Amino acid sequence: MQAIQRALRKSLILSLVLTLCLPLGGVLLGVGLGIGQPAVWGIGIAFLGIGFYGTPVGWAIAYAPKKTLARIVSAVTEEHLYTVGEIAAQLSLSEKDVRTHLDTCFQKQYLPGFVRQGDTLLLNENQALGKQLLTADCPACGARFSYSRDKAFCPYCGTPVRREKP
Repeated sequence: MQAIQRALRKSLILSLVLTLCLPLGGVLLGVGLGIGQPAVWGIGIAFLGIGFYGTPVGWAIAYAPKKTLARIVSAVTEEHLYTVGEIAAQLSLSEKDVRTHLDTCFQKQYLPGFVRQGDTLLLNENQALGKQLLTADCPACGARFSYSRDKAFCPYCGTPVRREKP
C-alpha cells in the first residue's frame, strides 16, 4: 500500500503545481503589463500556458488513474475483497476494467504478497527456496542424523548417505 500512496502523493503534488500555474500566470501577466516589464509578462504567459494545458493533464492523466489503483489496492488489502466480481461490485466498475487495473497493480508491484489466479487473488504463501533438511540412518555406525544435499555424509563417521527420508 505504501508504493501506491507514494505514487499518488507525487501525482497530487504535480497536479497542484500545474493548477497553481494558471492563476499565478494571470497575476504575473497583469503585473508585468501594469509595470511595463516584458520579462514578467512573458513569464506570466508561460505560466498561463503551462497551467491551461497542464492542469487537465495533471488531474486526468496523472492523478485520477492512480487514485483508482489506490482504491483497488485498498479494497484488496483493507476490505479483503479477493475476486474481480467483488471488487467490481464494490467500486462500481466493470469486471474488464478491474482486471486491467489489477494487471497494472501487479506490474507496478502495488500488491505485494498476493498472486492472481484467473479472477481470484490469493495470498502468496510460497516460502523462499533454501536448503532442505533430510534425515537418514547411517549404514556404517547406525546414527540417525539430519543433513542437506550439499553435505550428504554422516557427521559422526563420514560415511556417504545413500538413503533419504524427507
